[in-house]
Amino acid sequence: MDLVTPQDIEAAQHRIHAVPGPSAAVRTPLLPLPGADREVWVKPENLQPTGAFKIRGALNAIAALPEPVRARGVVAYSSGNHARAVAHAAHAFGVPATVVVPRTAPAAKIAAARALGAEIVPVEVAERESTARRITAERAATLVPPFDDLAVIAGQGTVGLEIAADLDVDVVVVPVSGGGLLSGVATAIRARRPTAKIVGVEPELAADARESLHAGHRVSWPVELRTRTGADGLTAEPSELTFRHLVDRVDDIVTVTEPEIDAAVAHLARHARIVAERSGAVAVAACLHRQLPPGRTVAVVSGGNIDAEDFAAVLSLA
Repeated sequence: MDLVTPQDIEAAQHRIHAVPGPSAAVRTPLLPLPGADREVWVKPENLQPTGAFKIRGALNAIAALPEPVRARGVVAYSSGNHARAVAHAAHAFGVPATVVVPRTAPAAKIAAARALGAEIVPVEVAERESTARRITAERAATLVPPFDDLAVIAGQGTVGLEIAADLDVDVVVVPVSGGGLLSGVATAIRARRPTAKIVGVEPELAADARESLHAGHRVSWPVELRTRTGADGLTAEPSELTFRHLVDRVDDIVTVTEPEIDAAVAHLARHARIVAERSGAVAVAACLHRQLPPGRTVAVVSGGNIDAEDFAAVLSLA
């Protein structure tokens, strides 16, 4: 099975930067995290135009399509952030987008995708992928998966290129769900900072990736178990493609509890002035509550698309 190469990620970086104006992905900075007992820098992907890192993979995947294929439109399935990213990228290229979402997806994420012109198809969580594939076939469109795709992984890997360019980093901590972001970042960091440790983080209530990595083979958790977490963007399972990247390039995966995730959301808001959704805050939760390898650490805040009422509730309780 082919894996993403550093050259794929460099090509993705060129494609993404070639997208003009406000549709382009932002080259996010590294910001210090006050209040940690180690040197931690935050990579705030919540500053992207769509509020999450997913814009990188969506732009690269759609930009890489031949124009006649792209013109037929794209289809995605997502719990929210990938939906918004594909809608944004399709809008940038002037092509139609259809996004299949779970009925329980956060309203703010879905409203944002709809505002960009995407057709929204709500289904039960377990029916997302099958429905998206059916629509893709019916419309002769192109499926843009949330993580199980080389172009998407390469686009997400540009996060790692930027980290390596900005800091002589020792530890990189990344959220993991389907594994696209972690696969891409790990590939870039391994190439540019080969001695750095790469650690994935997921909720304790959806720890299938950690169990799989430690077992050496994919372990499936029922969807009703994975969706117990409030980190709604971290409920997918690694694919065979992303799992091969994790085995080859990731040092470890750790888990964090729901109270630790909420505490990290509040810590980011109060001490770093960063708005993070629960899924986006798990890497910071690990930096605050877990023993990680020593050294200069970067925690990727993968997204900030949290409903205002939910954000206020977290701040009032944490």
